Amino acid sequence: MSARDLESEIRELRARIATLVDEAANNERLLKRSQERELDLLKAENLAQTFDAICGGLKESYALESVTLLLLDPQHEIRHLLIADHLRVEDFPNVLFTDSLIGRAPQFNSFHRPWLGPYMGCDHQLLFPGNAGIRSVALIPLRRQDRLQGSLNFGSTDERRFSRHLATDFLAHLGVIASFAIENTINRARLVRSGLTDFLTGWHNRRYLNARLKEELARAQRQGTSLTCLLIDLDRFKQINDQHGHLAGDMALREAAQRVDAHIRGSDAAARFGGDEFVVLAPGITPEQAAVLAERIRLAVCETPLEIQPGVQLNMTVSIGVAGTVLSRDEADLKAAAERLLADADSALYRAKQKGRNRVELA
Repeated sequence: MSARDLESEIRELRARIATLVDEAANNERLLKRSQERELDLLKAENLAQTFDAICGGLKESYALESVTLLLLDPQHEIRHLLIADHLRVEDFPNVLFTDSLIGRAPQFNSFHRPWLGPYMGCDHQLLFPGNAGIRSVALIPLRRQDRLQGSLNFGSTDERRFSRHLATDFLAHLGVIASFAIENTINRARLVRSGLTDFLTGWHNRRYLNARLKEELARAQRQGTSLTCLLIDLDRFKQINDQHGHLAGDMALREAAQRVDAHIRGSDAAARFGGDEFVVLAPGITPEQAAVLAERIRLAVCETPLEIQPGVQLNMTVSIGVAGTVLSRDEADLKAAAERLLADADSALYRAKQKGRNRVELA
């Protein structure tokens, strides 16, 4: 081999080494960036931070045109958790909620590994709504306890970005991290809202009411004062769900709770009693005074329509039953007294319904 040939081979080797060094440095940067994003996901303390880290953080980190997150939410629990944190579903346009994964994409029929390939409008348009120009996609399953919970979806305008021939181990690992982060923040939100709090409205729940009612009765008994109960029912709630959908029903319940809350005192106790019923315990006032409060609440709920979507308004009304009690000093069965007070308020509410709804009745 001549000196010239040897020198040429050395130059080629140096060029190849330089290329490998550049690739190694680039891979190291990608790995570091990926680890940082994974850490951001795992550090997220609530659903909003998790969604931002996934849809915004991953999009920026991997220079993608679109990142969407599809979540299976058949009972609307995740959406209720967002609402309970005073957030709107519309605040997260790249997070897609579905009651069923059937029909969302053909890949979901057997979805255990990431799927990479060309964007096909007929198959993938539901995963990338409103995103034109996408040429290739990566669909990453989100599975927990061997159940498909949704998908993390990457979209690129480069048709060669996601090819079926590329390795998917990294994307599968990312799917595991994202699944864990989502489940972690959902469980954290559940913990905050569980036990004594209603997911949807942020009010206390029936379990809290049962305990608080006995406490208020005991206090009223000691002080020789009255305790009044307002049982409030959102009129024609089933009709709202049937005509406008369950999300509209959720909006109506939450809005009604907020309007009621604006008119009760700090000393009053409020709770969601059932599906479309609320209870307000008002200590220290007579049933007649409580009926005046109930009338203010009724007017506050019905006077302004609720806009459930642009151009669509919903007229809400409530029926309210009012009952009060003053316990004697020697009454020992507070549980029975609580049941009796609720039953009296329920009877008054039933009369309000029978008389045409949108009214207050006093037991």
